Amino acid sequence: MTPPALPHQDEHTPGSAGGAAPTFGRELLDDVLRVATPRHTDPVTFVADLPPQTSTFGEWPEWVLPSLRDHLTAAGLSLPYAHQVAVAEKAHAGEHVVVSTGTASGKSLGYQLPALSDLARSPRSTVLYLAPTKALGGDQLESLVSLVDAVPELRDIAPSTYDGDTPTEARRFIRERSRWIVTNPDMLHLSILGRHGSWTRLLRNLTYVIVDECHSYRGVFGSNVALILRRLDRLARSLGASPTFVLASATTSDPAEAASRLVGHSVSAVTDDGSPQGGRTVALWEPGLVPGSLGEGGAPVRRAAASDAARIMAALLRQGAHTITFVRSRAGAESLALRTKEMLGDAARPPAPDDPWGSEPLDLGLTAAESTELAGKVAAYRAGYLASERRALEKALGDGTLMGVASTSALELGVDISGLDAVISAGFPGTRASFWQQAGRAGRRGQGSLVVLVARDDPLDTYLVHHPEALLGKPVEATVTDPANPVLLDGQLRCAVSEYPMTHAEAEAWDAVGVLESLAERGLVRRRRAGWYPGVDEGDPHPEVDIRGTGGAQVTIVDGSDGRILGSIDTGRARTQVHPGALYLHMGESFVVDELDLVDNVAIVRPEDPEWTTSAREKVSLDLIDELETLDAGPVQASFCEVEVTTQVVEFERRDRYGQILEVAPLDLPPQTLVTKAVMYTVTPKLLRTAGIEEADVPGSLHAAEHAAIGLLPLVATCDRWDIGGLSTDLHPDTGLPTVFVYDGYAGGAGFAERGFRRLAMWLAATREAISSCECESGCPSCVQSPKCGNGNNPLDKAGAVRLLEEVVGCLRDAVPD
Repeated sequence: MTPPALPHQDEHTPGSAGGAAPTFGRELLDDVLRVATPRHTDPVTFVADLPPQTSTFGEWPEWVLPSLRDHLTAAGLSLPYAHQVAVAEKAHAGEHVVVSTGTASGKSLGYQLPALSDLARSPRSTVLYLAPTKALGGDQLESLVSLVDAVPELRDIAPSTYDGDTPTEARRFIRERSRWIVTNPDMLHLSILGRHGSWTRLLRNLTYVIVDECHSYRGVFGSNVALILRRLDRLARSLGASPTFVLASATTSDPAEAASRLVGHSVSAVTDDGSPQGGRTVALWEPGLVPGSLGEGGAPVRRAAASDAARIMAALLRQGAHTITFVRSRAGAESLALRTKEMLGDAARPPAPDDPWGSEPLDLGLTAAESTELAGKVAAYRAGYLASERRALEKALGDGTLMGVASTSALELGVDISGLDAVISAGFPGTRASFWQQAGRAGRRGQGSLVVLVARDDPLDTYLVHHPEALLGKPVEATVTDPANPVLLDGQLRCAVSEYPMTHAEAEAWDAVGVLESLAERGLVRRRRAGWYPGVDEGDPHPEVDIRGTGGAQVTIVDGSDGRILGSIDTGRARTQVHPGALYLHMGESFVVDELDLVDNVAIVRPEDPEWTTSAREKVSLDLIDELETLDAGPVQASFCEVEVTTQVVEFERRDRYGQILEVAPLDLPPQTLVTKAVMYTVTPKLLRTAGIEEADVPGSLHAAEHAAIGLLPLVATCDRWDIGGLSTDLHPDTGLPTVFVYDGYAGGAGFAERGFRRLAMWLAATREAISSCECESGCPSCVQSPKCGNGNNPLDKAGAVRLLEEVVGCLRDAVPD
């Protein structure tokens, strides 16, 4: 599917189009530019006005429970949307179906109608609802309870949430009585399938499995969820059930194929959106360069995306516009909320005459009391908070107590945060699907809205704000999952066999015979004439399987001054985010890490409010194991391959608020080894000479090309730059040639590198364009510098990278014409 048509788009002409009255979104944007833009600058590179969409209705299906239909009609839903009817009819007929329509299009009614009607008529039937986040699950439960309470035939359903926050005393009641259980993949894997003997009632009577926001299941996590759903289905069928899968998704490319790969059955798709949509103004915003300021390696310094986003949000709140700002990290959400509060709190003071950094008060025209009141209506929302903290924030979002929220993608999904007027994305979220999902958070009741993408210092962000057609005019990405990943199958098959023996036919269908044979050699499973069975001494394998691929166990973050538990983080990210000396932010408070214990999985922090931030640096080495597929392009040889990557966090840097490095301090943390998939290309010395690259400039040219390619891979694969890594060398010992690797950051691979290999020429051509179009002279974070470079972005040769990629792309296109 494609995003909405763009009847009016321009290179940024604020105000009305063609003499028409300004839209609501344009009015918001014009006011933001007036009060929040540094003097003598125009950061908006492009504006598009997306038209409103009218409704298309269908008729109530005859089989819908009459009392449910009457309640919905009395509540104002006189007729359902056409797509809701289409989904409901397919599901009621027992057809696996996915609905892929816009945000806030009422997808839930499409599965509620058949599921609730069947539950009312079949007193033993059960439903399992799967959500990727607790917030979404809680929101859906609240909506469901309101329906159940209003319809007498549904009052014995006892819909319940079963997640990590469910009290112990409530769990037995849920297992024995609830007929609609709201859970998440982690609990399904560990507590339901892992203890399936206690869930026989649910599994034997399972009628519907609802998989909400299924586009969020991608990469390693999505591949694990696909295998979990296959385990759920085979276990339910072994008990006599035949569940129908109903999936809901944001608009994605080929949703039927993605959903079929996720659940292991053929799935049909409903994609025609019948819901109304208010008009949107979408603005692309590039923070300007700071005059006279130079950063690492003498590169020009651009204003931080978070700084501009905070100014935009403050200006919008001043207009009374309820706003959500999405950021890429937990720390980013905390710091942006804090920055916005500071700006609003200081807004009554007159602005400084020159404010290149956006660090002085805004000219918002507010009194001191108004500024203080607005500052109190801003908060951060992110994963890692305690359950009580999340619930309080979700309640404040729902009732409008909060006007401005800085959030990670935790609020990107279908949580009902109605009434928002504006969305700010502080950095491209990694995929077009996520961008449109975030954009859909505003205007959820049909009113107009403003959406602003603020570019970070990143090659992909720079490319998109100068090539808006790549964002606004292209279909959203396909979801990448790989249920046949042998590394994931290893643990998942042990779980499946322990739950119910696997036949040889099933093993063939799962493409798992080779992995099962390997498990049998290790004594973890046994092969018999009828199929595969658990090993003799096999314990419970479920706790050993990390379905999110995040790096294993959770590290608990503890305030050493009072023993308070602040939150948690997985061990993989702990090495880079809560290492000794790191700055950690939580609920607007800042802490410095004193100790990271990876044996007991505890990080000890102390309260401190320093004027600096931290970021870790890693050392990477890579060994080529096997070339799985190759492409001969003359002096360029490319391959999709298996590699072993060894990484070690060796130091971290402290930077002041302006991005200047204050200190680089050593760290002594253990190395990590990863066997994964990569895309690789080699070039000959002759090609480098043809490109005019001197021998001394080869390392910098390869390094710059590698960095930029990592930043641009999300153009062709559904990934984030933090999902992938890279390495370049002027002489790799396994190839004997100058070589560039880009690899998946997950054990066994996640499909991202393979997608890059399939579209290598297009990907590297966009990379070359992104570097050459950047306005800096010798390289900057917008083109070839990387925020996670283990070598401190040295050496880098921007001009050499452009010449190198010009030759490489030419060879690839000659070998594989478009």
